[in-house]
Amino acid sequence: MIDIFRSEWTKIRSVRSTVWTLAVTALLMIGIGGLISAAASGSADGPVPGDQVVVLGLAGIMFASLSMATLGVLVISSEYRTGGIRTSLMAVPKRLRLLTGKIVVFTAMSLVVTVLASAAALIVSLAIAQPPSVPIGAAVEAVLGAGLYLTACGLFGLGLGTLVRHTPGALVSAIALMLVLPQLTAQLPGQWGRIVNEFFTTNAGMLVVIPPRGEAMLGAWSGFGVYLVWVAAAMIAGAVLLQRRDA
Repeated sequence: MIDIFRSEWTKIRSVRSTVWTLAVTALLMIGIGGLISAAASGSADGPVPGDQVVVLGLAGIMFASLSMATLGVLVISSEYRTGGIRTSLMAVPKRLRLLTGKIVVFTAMSLVVTVLASAAALIVSLAIAQPPSVPIGAAVEAVLGAGLYLTACGLFGLGLGTLVRHTPGALVSAIALMLVLPQLTAQLPGQWGRIVNEFFTTNAGMLVVIPPRGEAMLGAWSGFGVYLVWVAAAMIAGAVLLQRRDA
């Protein structure tokens, strides 16, 4: 497996789209968080409370999640587009080992980059808003939660890319499942509609970044666990089809 990890790391870091997508993710986190914090600080009558600054500083996470999902899709769909997947499967005939290598390398790379980007976004926002006090524990949890959430979004994209194999189709699926449908589920009526809304993909996953308030059925980590189930479902479906389909 070490050789597979080394090979996947070489493939991922040598592609320009990886560098650009990670850079865009960091810029979205820092730029949007800084702008919103500046706007809130300028419009407030007094200092913005520290807990609100923590939330505002990570406001770019919605757009950054789509950026990471795009990177996850490209990790495998680009190989199908160029035909490089045939070479990869010749080198690693056991397809699940190849997919496992991609998952492990992508997860490690994504965690490092997204945690650092989230921390930088929060530091910039704190420097702009200058709250009187900052809840350190909540800030650390939010940064780690943001890194885990963005990594899960990237893995969701990787699962969809494995499942669909076509870059535009996988990206449309990711946008629908992560951004469009979660908003639409809020319009569902009754108790069952509330359950669907809270347990649907990113609605559940975002709780690890912004903890629930009021009478929520899911907590921060249980919500993230639900999101990981969605990610695992996409990955397992993609793995099954990877085993059965021709390259």
